[in-house]
Amino acid sequence: MIAAESLDDVLDRNRLDERRRALRSLLLRPLLESDTPAFALVRRHTEWLREWLARETGWALQVEGDFARLHKAPADHGDASRGAPPHYRRAGATPFDRRRYALFCLALADLERGESQVTLGNIGNAVVHGATDPMLTGAGLRFELEGRDERRDLVAVVRLLMELRVLSRVAGDEESYIAAGRDVLYDVDRRVLAALLVTARGPSLLPPDELPAGTLERMTAVTARYVPDTTEARNRELRQRLTRRLLDDPVLYWSELDEDEHAYLTSQRAAIARRIEEATGLIPEVRAEGIAMVDPSADLTDERMPAEGTEGHITLLLAEHLAATDAQQTRAGLEARVRGWVAEYGRFWKKAAREPGAESMLVQQALERLEALRLVVREGEEVMPLPAIGRFKLERPRAHDGSPLEGIG
Repeated sequence: MIAAESLDDVLDRNRLDERRRALRSLLLRPLLESDTPAFALVRRHTEWLREWLARETGWALQVEGDFARLHKAPADHGDASRGAPPHYRRAGATPFDRRRYALFCLALADLERGESQVTLGNIGNAVVHGATDPMLTGAGLRFELEGRDERRDLVAVVRLLMELRVLSRVAGDEESYIAAGRDVLYDVDRRVLAALLVTARGPSLLPPDELPAGTLERMTAVTARYVPDTTEARNRELRQRLTRRLLDDPVLYWSELDEDEHAYLTSQRAAIARRIEEATGLIPEVRAEGIAMVDPSADLTDERMPAEGTEGHITLLLAEHLAATDAQQTRAGLEARVRGWVAEYGRFWKKAAREPGAESMLVQQALERLEALRLVVREGEEVMPLPAIGRFKLERPRAHDGSPLEGIG
């Protein structure tokens, strides 16, 4: 009996570990291809994953023979820190801007109407045609596919589609297209293409007279879920909404919650955090300002504080500075601070970072990372530190009895 119980314990631990790894992989990469190590775990535990996600988050899980798709959407549609997939951005590609995202959507629309194969030239022609829509031109979009810069934008879109496995190259080369306009042939995976859009209802189902004018309002309209007007349904939606935010956001601040959310999380915080910890291994850290689900292994994040390199050093220095001042700063003031650090730390930095004017880009990169981690918020040229940045505040060394050490600061 003892041996049998021990074997059961081992099997239970293995099952829990596999489920955690599968769920963590989906949270980190909602479109999971079959050649990733975690895909087999997702297939093995599909039923449990679907039940847990539907119950705790309201997210749907689609598992096909060659990919898995977690249908999740950010709580804040205006969060500009979540752009093209992080594994694509870390490859050294130029970050997507508003024009590239518009071209990406136009390309998806054309591929949805197209055949199982397509050329880069045809994608470009379709995007040029789509960009002539009066609503897009009225919003300032101009795209005529003239010159290398516009071809480079189109190629960036296509490479993201390849990264997402919507397209796979059959013949040709994108660099040749940029340099000389030589065409490229692709296969189109229509199942992956159909799985990309995450909405509660199709955009075409919105009545024309109810179509919101703003982009954020339209995104809210197509992702809003129907909630029955019962106490049980409202509480379930509150629980799922808060669980989604704790899983998806680096920090959940109390000040961001409305009255109903605040009351529900205050009473159900322990239960929600326990279920998340059991399923994912994330550990709740509760402070006066908010809650963060901390990952001991530090691998369940698309952004993290850099530990090395010039950019990493400057980001940490700025985080420490903002934590110490705990007050609103200007972008110009932070750039001046970086210029001042050149004399002190410049010998450790790469040469380009010491050039006049380099501080502007270095501060921009650091602030983008700090904002994505919910450590600061930016409004125009103003930067306001958020409470969680206090983690980077350095205190003066103290003796064993707690008294400050004189002469050390």
